[in-house]
Amino acid sequence: MSFPVVGGIGLLAAQVSSGSVNVAPAALLAGNTPDVTTVTDSTGKPIAYLYDQFRLPATSAQISPAMKAAIVAIEDRRFFEHGGVDPVGTVRALVNDAGGGAQQGGSTLTQQYVKNYELYVAATTDAQRQAAIAPSLARKIHEAELAVQLDNELSKDEILTRYLDIVYFGHGAYGVAAAAQVYFGTTAAQLTIPEAALLAGMVQSPTQYDPVQHPDAATARRNVVIQQMHQLGSINDADAAAATASPLGVSPTADVPDEGCTAAGDAGYFCAYVVRYLKQAGFTSEQLASGGYTVRTTLDPDALAKAKAAVDSQVPPTTPHVADVLSFVQPGQSQHRITAMVANRTYGNGPGQSSYGLPFQPENLGAGSVYKIFTAATAMEQGLIGIDSVIDVPPSGYVSPIYKDGSGHAIPVHNAEETLAPQLTLTKALAESPNTAFVKLEESTGIAPIVDMALRLGMTSLNDAVSDQPGALSIADTVKAEKQASFTLGVTPTSDLELANVDATLQSHGMWCPPTPIDSVTDENGNPVPIKEQACNQAVAPALADTLANGLSQDDGPGGTSAAAASAEDWHRPTSAKTGTTQIFQSAAFVGATPQLAGAAIVFDDSRNPRPICDGSPPSTCSSGTLFGGGAPARTFYKAANDILAGTPVVPLAAPAPEYLRGRDS
Repeated sequence: MSFPVVGGIGLLAAQVSSGSVNVAPAALLAGNTPDVTTVTDSTGKPIAYLYDQFRLPATSAQISPAMKAAIVAIEDRRFFEHGGVDPVGTVRALVNDAGGGAQQGGSTLTQQYVKNYELYVAATTDAQRQAAIAPSLARKIHEAELAVQLDNELSKDEILTRYLDIVYFGHGAYGVAAAAQVYFGTTAAQLTIPEAALLAGMVQSPTQYDPVQHPDAATARRNVVIQQMHQLGSINDADAAAATASPLGVSPTADVPDEGCTAAGDAGYFCAYVVRYLKQAGFTSEQLASGGYTVRTTLDPDALAKAKAAVDSQVPPTTPHVADVLSFVQPGQSQHRITAMVANRTYGNGPGQSSYGLPFQPENLGAGSVYKIFTAATAMEQGLIGIDSVIDVPPSGYVSPIYKDGSGHAIPVHNAEETLAPQLTLTKALAESPNTAFVKLEESTGIAPIVDMALRLGMTSLNDAVSDQPGALSIADTVKAEKQASFTLGVTPTSDLELANVDATLQSHGMWCPPTPIDSVTDENGNPVPIKEQACNQAVAPALADTLANGLSQDDGPGGTSAAAASAEDWHRPTSAKTGTTQIFQSAAFVGATPQLAGAAIVFDDSRNPRPICDGSPPSTCSSGTLFGGGAPARTFYKAANDILAGTPVVPLAAPAPEYLRGRDS
């Protein structure tokens, strides 16, 4: 249906339309709106919302008939009769607006949809947003033209659904689905007559008819809507009377959920990693904030709770300057799923919180002797030694020809223990961790192959540049170029998550996969969205990985550096494990894995001026330092892993391969 007034409007529009967003008809017909991206745990429970506008999409079938009837009754009684523009109301509005008089309304729901689309979707600047609502003749003409076009292209139900999906209802709620959740804790499909009438009445002025701040005004306005619904025959006498007598029933704390990962609580760090991971996969910040995706993650809420309890029990969140981080990854041949990632600090910007990705961003203090895993793997791959080979353990003070300071002067290497045997099998050396033995081993392997091994097994952040300066080398290339023999002692920046993935790679028979937090991503219509992830690859031979993993099995046994921690937590599972402590006790680390679960914990000073840490209840900064990887980090891992794996079968480690028991030269 068309009206003569539209022709005049079209002629005038060509002359005076200016200052508006002038949204393209094709975009308006497509009707895409900025919707909330929901991040969930592995069970589908939301942990965070990403948005610019809190809008939850709703199809026609997901909006109650009462809501549709209410908005038509109060905003556009002739909605199903006109052709997008109601001529009598439009002319009245044009005359009054042009003459500077008070706005008289007259806009149909279709016209209002056009205005809201320009305001909430097309406008990207403050000037455009002001133009979208300016009381100008040009804007009214523009709206009317597009409204007629929409009415010709879309069904009435499509227009009504789109209008209810886009309009603002106050308290940060855009669209009826968001409003239903915010005000009533329900869905748009379940809105009752009085609830629908309240929301429909708010559209005219969400502030004036705010049911939280102005309940009397909101009630009066709601009852007007109910009366209009009754007059139109949308509801009968009994329904109208019951709806008018009902209380508002609005949540006293009506508000949208906080936006972003700072609102995710204990899952905040995991959420932050999800966002980073998706951006690296090609999603933009704008897409995540408006795309309406559902991101189902690999986060196990039970594992998260137990991991968080473990870090907090060892280093309470209020402990000054001492951070405790813990990550768990599931081994696998096709995927390494992150099940939990936590820190004793809450993710956020408040006092005692941190917005730095503590469990996944590299901490600058290092992980200590955990890096000896890479030296052992390199020597075994080169055929120099096997896991049962006997290696030399020079005494403390050993001066290696390759271990030098920044000026090129040789410096002595010291061990944490002074009573070590002069020779140990590689298995025993990994458990007792003499520094001198692994620095001497570097003399045969070379430093560059060890760095490459660390990269292959999972320490991918070694590819990060050492500085922000243009042309700066990566950490890996710097270590190689400067022949930093201290690499085996774990002095480089280290990501806890990457350490966990190293052990996951060994438990996966040498198959490296990126540590993924993503189970699936779907769009607002439920369609799968493909994610660009790095492909898994065979980092080392399966036989080598199995043998090394088996050789790391004595760390929790007699003489092992984590034996006391394992005993304290009543740990009795076959485990590949390694501890690490930095030279002046500012950080210490532990990696451990069973065939079902791999994890890593790092305790470190997270202040701007790190100091040594003394282990205790809780650990604290001190002058000399007593923190070892077998202390708080190992206790953190064993407590969490014990609780997470409780009730699951005890699975043996893979058997060592004969070809890697002894080196080729033996």
